[in-house]
Amino acid sequence: MTEPEDSEPTLIRAPLRGEVSRRGFISALAIAWGAFGLASAGILGACVRFLFPNVLYEPPQEFKAGFPSEFAVGMVDERFKASYGVWIVRESLGFYVLSTVCTHLGCTPNWLASDEKFKCPCHGSGFIITGINIEGPAPRPLERYKVTLAEDGQILVDKNTKYQEEKGQWSLDGAYLFYSA
Repeated sequence: MTEPEDSEPTLIRAPLRGEVSRRGFISALAIAWGAFGLASAGILGACVRFLFPNVLYEPPQEFKAGFPSEFAVGMVDERFKASYGVWIVRESLGFYVLSTVCTHLGCTPNWLASDEKFKCPCHGSGFIITGINIEGPAPRPLERYKVTLAEDGQILVDKNTKYQEEKGQWSLDGAYLFYSA
């Protein structure tokens, strides 16, 4: 069979994926808008989260360390090294509080009771029990913190006030707590 010559040829449509109904188009459009909405909400949430930075909870800068009778004479108390970053040293005349931060590059030295000194594991700086640097690259002694007696008789350490030996501050009030039992 042949077509008549005066009639137009019939167009044959070959859709790639078949016919799309109105309902299918609206459903696809709704899914696309939903995905766009979720992505926008995620980005907006990230932007809002960026406006509120992380809060770092640091230990209090002032704390009570206990009663003076709880500390042995001639010893370095390491109970507060990890939680507050201090060593409390008891001498026969009183107390002083040393910072656990090496004055070279900020590492944490260890107390070596057998050698009676603080030794920094990073670069080998050494400090005697008073905090004076005796070896290694540390340029100055360890810092001291303010130490007083609280009203209830406990040792009160205030890390907001630092004393540096090279500035002659170790002789100031608060750098040393005179105490005799």
